[in-house]
Amino acid sequence: MAIRKEGVFTYHVSQDRQRKNLAILELIRRKGPISRADISRVLGLNIVSVSNYLDFYINKKTILEVGYDVSSGGRRPELLELNARCAYIVGVDIGPDNMKAVVTDLRINVVSSAYAPRPNVSVEELPGYVMKVIGEAIDKSKLDKGALKNIGIGISGIIDYVTGTIHETDPVRGRSKTSLLKFCKAIEQKFYMPVYIGNDASCAAFGEKTLNHTADVENMLYIYSDIGLGIIIQDDVYCGSSGCAGEIQLVFSGLQKDEKNIMKEYTHMRPWGVDLGVVMEAIRSIDKGVSTEILTMVGGDVTKITKEVIIAAAKKRDKLAVELVSNAARNLGVRVAYLVNIFNPDIVVIGGGVEKSGEVFMDAIKETVKKFAFEEPASIVKIVPTLLEDNSV
Repeated sequence: MAIRKEGVFTYHVSQDRQRKNLAILELIRRKGPISRADISRVLGLNIVSVSNYLDFYINKKTILEVGYDVSSGGRRPELLELNARCAYIVGVDIGPDNMKAVVTDLRINVVSSAYAPRPNVSVEELPGYVMKVIGEAIDKSKLDKGALKNIGIGISGIIDYVTGTIHETDPVRGRSKTSLLKFCKAIEQKFYMPVYIGNDASCAAFGEKTLNHTADVENMLYIYSDIGLGIIIQDDVYCGSSGCAGEIQLVFSGLQKDEKNIMKEYTHMRPWGVDLGVVMEAIRSIDKGVSTEILTMVGGDVTKITKEVIIAAAKKRDKLAVELVSNAARNLGVRVAYLVNIFNPDIVVIGGGVEKSGEVFMDAIKETVKKFAFEEPASIVKIVPTLLEDNSV
């Protein structure tokens, strides 16, 4: 459809009028100030229809008339711009390890934020903890409560819109399930505003496409470490038949010991976690007596080794840290190569945190993709680190 040219997350939107509304507002957000004629041309909509939509938003002061463009003959066209401060929204990232909430205006300028570790509880018990993070971000914003209109949540795990469930996939937290409606309603009743929820990687893919000019392409993948995949196909987020698309790891927990031995050749599809296994491998190497700056940086206490410590050591060119990061990148690169062959994307955006290691990590992924993917899709794809980093979701 012509109205998708600017790329709109339309999975939940079914009515033609809603699609057009979103497309017009998104185009003005991206390209404004812009004239009615240009909106009509870009979206392929009748200018009378465009004017009817716009009049509604101008009356609500969601759209502002901000002057006139240069005339190419006849009346000078009036320019329109999104009133970014007419409303504010709350964005929430419930990741595998941490939770973050931000309050933004309609141009996605961050007004305030709050952060907390994700508690080791079932997904059913999670809303109470999420509310605390949201409440802290709202309090920090100093905004009138009436200015806040919506809460959007990206959560790690499987969102199944057909059965209406959120499925926690982390074995440490027990792979629990809860009702999608129950989860959202608890937060809605606390803050008196609508709550929308989606998979974190899908939300991050949309965020990168919307705000990262490098990633503003028709076909894009967002890789969240090894645990999630956001998919953009022909300018729109692809969520699958029931909303579950993008789970790129296989389930190995149900295998017997003899089955695990047989399945060793599939190691590149097993889950390593959000740190791509670098912390566990660092501890193993240190236990074997390998000398490394990593141990010095944590004062000799291996329990304090984190992904961030290893990244910092890799930037200092510590031999073990560089090796760990490079190996993790090569392992992830095999998975990326497989996905490049399947989807033939313009761009693959790498997120999740380890990409902050810089060239040592990104170069190893690119080399691996070049080695394992077919020449044609590999020659087209660009592999880049996330621009939005921890704010993608």
